[in-house]
Amino acid sequence: MTATVADAPVTAARPVSVGRGYRFELVKLLAQWRVRLLILACWIAPAIFVALVSQQSSLPTDTTFGRWMNATGWAGALVLLGFAGSYALPLLTSLVAGDVFASEDRLGTWRHLLVAVRSYRRIFAAKALASLTVILLLVAGLAVSGIVGGLAAVGDQPLPGLDGHLLGSGDAAGKVLLAWLCVLAPTLSLAGIGLLGSVAFGRSPMGLLLPVVVAFVLELAQMLPLPVAVRLALPSYAFIAWIGLFTSPVQVGPLLISVTVSLAWAVLATVLAYVLFLRRDFTNLSYDGSGRRALTLGALPLAGLLAVTIGIVAVSTPAMGPGIDQDKVQGSLATAFGHLYRLQTRQLNRPDVTEEQLGSTAACTKGDGLVAPEGAGNDWRCVVSWHVPGVATTGQAIYQLDVTSDGRYVADGDGPKEVNGYFQVRTPAGDQPNPLWQFDGNVDLLPTTKG
Repeated sequence: MTATVADAPVTAARPVSVGRGYRFELVKLLAQWRVRLLILACWIAPAIFVALVSQQSSLPTDTTFGRWMNATGWAGALVLLGFAGSYALPLLTSLVAGDVFASEDRLGTWRHLLVAVRSYRRIFAAKALASLTVILLLVAGLAVSGIVGGLAAVGDQPLPGLDGHLLGSGDAAGKVLLAWLCVLAPTLSLAGIGLLGSVAFGRSPMGLLLPVVVAFVLELAQMLPLPVAVRLALPSYAFIAWIGLFTSPVQVGPLLISVTVSLAWAVLATVLAYVLFLRRDFTNLSYDGSGRRALTLGALPLAGLLAVTIGIVAVSTPAMGPGIDQDKVQGSLATAFGHLYRLQTRQLNRPDVTEEQLGSTAACTKGDGLVAPEGAGNDWRCVVSWHVPGVATTGQAIYQLDVTSDGRYVADGDGPKEVNGYFQVRTPAGDQPNPLWQFDGNVDLLPTTKG
């Protein structure tokens, strides 16, 4: 008699869940000494830097809010934010998102990971989420450390905005945190580009360098006299647009547009990275990227998105010029002078006046009146006039303005000496920085009905 043995039922191996894959990828990232060092540096170094600089007599006055670092603890976090947008955040996204896929190519571990997880889609989701988590942890460290360092070194004093009005503790705290939150959008766009480069170029160092290269090119573009519609359509403009939070009223238009554009870039770049990942050939252990595929499925769609966003911004906001004209500069300067004049009045214990009583106005020319009064340049010259109640004569002060292409400017006082001609004023409590000597301002690039 022949016995038959029934075949045991074969159970198909199920793919590992995204949650388990995410925890595994997060542990892998946090186990790297490079990532640990970055986290430690982001949570400690900014506090030390801000605290030390805030105690110096020579401040970084060439940066926005730098001249206020020894007057209020909130300024340090904003100076750090400007530095992070230009240098730190592109570098951090390169080191994390730009290497999260390429590291498997260098180590030759794709086949082990594919056998363990058994799902391309879940591997991509786990790696993308893990890199996003680490990037958020790094950004949070920069923000918290900068705020703590400034408050510990200087204290919780009011913060002068970019139009001279004072922000109280609660208002300053909310806007500083919101500014850091807004730069998450361009950071995510660079992270998406990092994922795309890491997938497209494999073990090639180009994937690691791509976010830094893109950020550098966008930084150079922002320095050019671009039309406003083109400037706002660049995903890096949100690294600058947060300064509109510190004017009254808030310049919300450029900020919303730039954040939306940055998020669109982040979504598209991540989707493109996902499509490329699903089409990869993991049997080739020496894969170092496909230049043609990176161009057709990477660069061209992003260029198309740039063209579409430029068109949308140009149609929705008729701003194809530089966005900087005589009326805007005069209105911004007069408003800032009125607020800062009141601050100087309180320093000198003079009778308080309101902006309405001062009625400050500005008359500006560019290039000694030989060129059209519009656009960026360091050849703006303005005369500010105001009237103090009870005084028959009208006060006047001269300012030289250096206006950048993105609307920011530095107003440098050029007399009279008792108003803005000296960097300190003599007060009953001793010499203090003169708020009218030099100050930062910002011009809203979008069309506005307010002069």
